[in-house]
Amino acid sequence: MNEHEFAELAAGHALHALSAEDEARYLEALRAHPEWEPIADEDADTVGGLADAAAPALPSAGVRDALLAQIASMPQLPADTTESSGQDAPVPPQASEHRARPKRLRIMFALAAGIALVAGIGFGSMALNDYLARPASVVALDEIEAAADAAQASAPVGDGTATVHWSAELGEAVLVADGLEPLESDRTYQLWFVRGETALPAGIFEPESGEAVALLDGEMLPGDVVAVTVEPEGGSPTGLPTSEPIFAIPTA
Repeated sequence: MNEHEFAELAAGHALHALSAEDEARYLEALRAHPEWEPIADEDADTVGGLADAAAPALPSAGVRDALLAQIASMPQLPADTTESSGQDAPVPPQASEHRARPKRLRIMFALAAGIALVAGIGFGSMALNDYLARPASVVALDEIEAAADAAQASAPVGDGTATVHWSAELGEAVLVADGLEPLESDRTYQLWFVRGETALPAGIFEPESGEAVALLDGEMLPGDVVAVTVEPEGGSPTGLPTSEPIFAIPTA
């Protein structure tokens, strides 16, 4: 078992959500790796805080289904590539923490929300509904801001500012902008990763009242330039920019 797998089991143990088999695996791993005990302690403290901080609330209809759908859609932690040899490969603590933390936190909060929902000890139904309904761009922005290598850069646009937030470790970038001009119904804003001499389409978006939070499609690489152009409705028909960018923000 590697540290990623132990972190998943520790979260489930703290919430009393493990099967008998997984509970035995968790206890065996904890005996074999006492250096992982702080992970278990942190999870227990997190769940204890959820129980102590919130008043009981009756969840509204449909919240359970939404929660289960959210958990089912979560990406799984990568498999241990050393298991075929039967040996645990040593992982530098800082590197392991940087890789595991964002994904483990998603699992932790999903499990905590589920237990709170069933036991009536945590999130009120409105708060849980709001959490589950967060747009992907907002979720990604939270993850980027929590990343060890989080960075951002800005440029003026219209009467406002466009800011790109990114994490090379996560391979994600999010645009946060205001002051964007309204477009005709047959036009749209399109995002691009400009990589050397190549422009890669990264999605379209529509501002609301001149404001936008947009997650770029595809993997962001260090040194990419994030640009926005105005394109025909639905995006560039050629897969290449058809107009000059209204702004271009380097990520390095």
